[in-house]
Amino acid sequence: MTPECTRGSESSSSGGAEQDPRPTRRGVLLGVGLACLGGVLAGCSTAAVPYDANEAGVPPNGPAPAGGEPARKKAKPRPAGTVLGAASEIPVGGGAIYTAAKVVVTQPASGRYRAFSAVCTHVGCVVNKVANGTIGCPCHGSEFTISNGAVVTGPAPAPLPAKQIKIVDGQVILL
Repeated sequence: MTPECTRGSESSSSGGAEQDPRPTRRGVLLGVGLACLGGVLAGCSTAAVPYDANEAGVPPNGPAPAGGEPARKKAKPRPAGTVLGAASEIPVGGGAIYTAAKVVVTQPASGRYRAFSAVCTHVGCVVNKVANGTIGCPCHGSEFTISNGAVVTGPAPAPLPAKQIKIVDGQVILL
């Protein structure tokens, strides 16, 4: 037998069974192996940790919800179309002209919005004012109603063509 295997069973000359206080090679290797195994298990977590998480495993936008999926901010779906401006900027009985989009938006009654082409049907000038319930053209004095775009005063031969809009979260959207 090797000395390592017989240390614990050797008897001393005094007749008592004293054990050698020095650890055996097997004991040292077993201790080192257990320590390494503990380190490996601690480093191999089963929880998914996001790439940009801090040392505690928490991502920058907060902890993940229960269920294992990472937290994601839900973006509101953007409405299709062009945002013209705030609906609150359009006075009741009046309107607003959006020259870039060539659209005039009116509010003939509270909460009732209408939209028309801002291009006069006479010679194609862009309307420039909304007052007294009418939409005015600066070129030849044509006027149109804010409720349906009909001609009030010529020389415009036809009403302003209607445009489709909708109000989303207080914004006027041209469809």
